[in-house]
Amino acid sequence: MTTTLNTDIDRVQFGRDWEAWHRAHETYRADALGFFAITGLHWLGADPITLPGAPGTWRLDAEGVVVELAEGESLTLDGTTITGRHAFGELPERSSITPGFRDGEVAGAVEIAQRGGHTILRPRRGDHPFLGEYPGTPTYVPNPRWRVAARFRPFEAPRPTEVGAAVDGLTHVYDAPGVLEFSWRGEEFALTAFDGKAPSDLLVLFTDATSGLTTYAANRSVGVDAPDADGWTTIDFNRAVNLPCAYTDFATCPLPPEGNRLPIGIEAGEKTPLSRVRSDAELVAPAVSA
Repeated sequence: MTTTLNTDIDRVQFGRDWEAWHRAHETYRADALGFFAITGLHWLGADPITLPGAPGTWRLDAEGVVVELAEGESLTLDGTTITGRHAFGELPERSSITPGFRDGEVAGAVEIAQRGGHTILRPRRGDHPFLGEYPGTPTYVPNPRWRVAARFRPFEAPRPTEVGAAVDGLTHVYDAPGVLEFSWRGEEFALTAFDGKAPSDLLVLFTDATSGLTTYAANRSVGVDAPDADGWTTIDFNRAVNLPCAYTDFATCPLPPEGNRLPIGIEAGEKTPLSRVRSDAELVAPAVSA
């Protein structure tokens, strides 16, 4: 099996392409109402709860997620204004909806999500201090040597694969369509792959020998283009990124499958963030290995 791609690469163009990709990724995750705007993680049950900085009283009942909005409070979802009592119904596993609201000049939203059989609420506010203070994520210098040729070996049928989560007591189950096999310096490795964002694309969750040292301890992910007709594709570890749990205690990110803990150091992609939002602090504290 080929270790790295033996194709001529214009290193200058390679670096430019990587810079453009990473800049776009940083912009995406720092969206005004994205993960950096989350102010809390709340587990919803039959007892009504209110959310600091967000409208409504929330609970679960026979109609699923229900909110009671006081006079003057409202939410918007898909262009429709919600007032008074509203039932959102039951959500399928791993799905979410995010009705928005306004608090004066500040835009906000309440994410309603189903994760590991639990219903969670995550309010978001555009004035969260982390959004303004986010310094960017450090990375390794991109290097074509970390573009690895990989062979996709599909399973006869997708295998339900249970993995842990960044939150204690929570698990996720994903269907794994197969494994990606690659070699590095004479050693052979296989990574369980999950479905990616686009049809036939793949996603790999992994840790490696840098995890907890220069990279985030719990996980990183890398997207992989759809394999060709012979099963070949490329894992570009230069594009390994942090999941939201690297930046906030309010994420429920999946952990890598057992076999995806590489004994080699992948010195490519994103490093440990410089800061994160902690559940026991009002604002931002330095990141540490977790």
